[in-house]
Amino acid sequence: MTAEQDHSNAKAGRITISVDAMGGDLGPATVVAGIARSAKKNRNIAFILHGPRAELERLVAKRKPLIGRCQIRDAEGVVRMEDKPSQVMRHGKGTSMWSALESVREGEAEVCVSCGNTGALMALSMVRLRKLPGVDRPAIAIHWPSRNPQQFNVMLDVGADIRADARDLLQYALMGASYARNGLDLSYPRIGLLNVGTEEHKGRPELHDANDLIAEFAPRANFDYVGFVEGKDIPGDACDVIVTDGFTGNVAIKTGEGTASLISDLLREAFRYTPLSRLASILAYTSMQRLKKRIDPRRANGGVFLGLNGTVVKSHGAADATGVSSAVKLAFHLAHSGFSEKLAARVASAPALAEDDVNDQPSDGDKK
Repeated sequence: MTAEQDHSNAKAGRITISVDAMGGDLGPATVVAGIARSAKKNRNIAFILHGPRAELERLVAKRKPLIGRCQIRDAEGVVRMEDKPSQVMRHGKGTSMWSALESVREGEAEVCVSCGNTGALMALSMVRLRKLPGVDRPAIAIHWPSRNPQQFNVMLDVGADIRADARDLLQYALMGASYARNGLDLSYPRIGLLNVGTEEHKGRPELHDANDLIAEFAPRANFDYVGFVEGKDIPGDACDVIVTDGFTGNVAIKTGEGTASLISDLLREAFRYTPLSRLASILAYTSMQRLKKRIDPRRANGGVFLGLNGTVVKSHGAADATGVSSAVKLAFHLAHSGFSEKLAARVASAPALAEDDVNDQPSDGDKK
């Protein structure tokens, strides 16, 4: 892209998304197809695409919506799914993932999107973007289909770190509330702490300590704390944000994915069982398509890394063009809302709240 086109983007108020083109299981053609869908739907978006220049130029040239809206940064190296994070941290310079994060670090793009290796992406993100002051452990937040009016709940952490003490869980609550405000447009989100039961005597000691901390912070941090919630509440309407450690969260989402896949397979099997059941499937086609769209994981594709000096959206590794486009849509929405700055301000308020030195009551309309 020329300097003139760069100036045109700035003048038009476009938001630039930095995209790792090489991380997904389906290859760069799928990533390019996904960002082209986003470009076609949204005129206020531009891209910096990272990967082998010759290959990406050929793919981008076939997508008319990307003409004049997509820079290409040459990066020959690729982070593979089987690569260990420690290896990538030592030898990852020159990869498309490193390059994509560098564009956010240098202020060229507002958000980074990658379908790549989750552990490597988190490790590189912490090295290149650094953690926000006061954050001990960044978290990964996802959207989970739910019974709530917004159709999704936020859950964190789902795998950034398997450990979390009471202080970490409090930070997750603060970051989750900020994400719900800016990602789901909830002005006063309800926070729940995942436990083995809702009774106060149940759970590990760190959960009891976190329960007291979050309850104390809630009024001044401008969210509603509903207390302990159970696994059945993850897709329910008891709260909008579910806070847990990365081990429990990751087991929960993998269990949910497996259960959804099983139900889908069983439904297909049931509808093929007899000629009458096949007829029933035809009659129920419209309803089944509506259900499929409602629970389609591609619509909720994109885990957000919280607690860093910059926003990173982790798309599912097996995402198709629709899934990539969903991740880009989420990235654009967060960038447009100024989420990164609001999250930093919210996290910075935690030490003051903990020491009772400052009354951090937000003013009306504050979306931090």
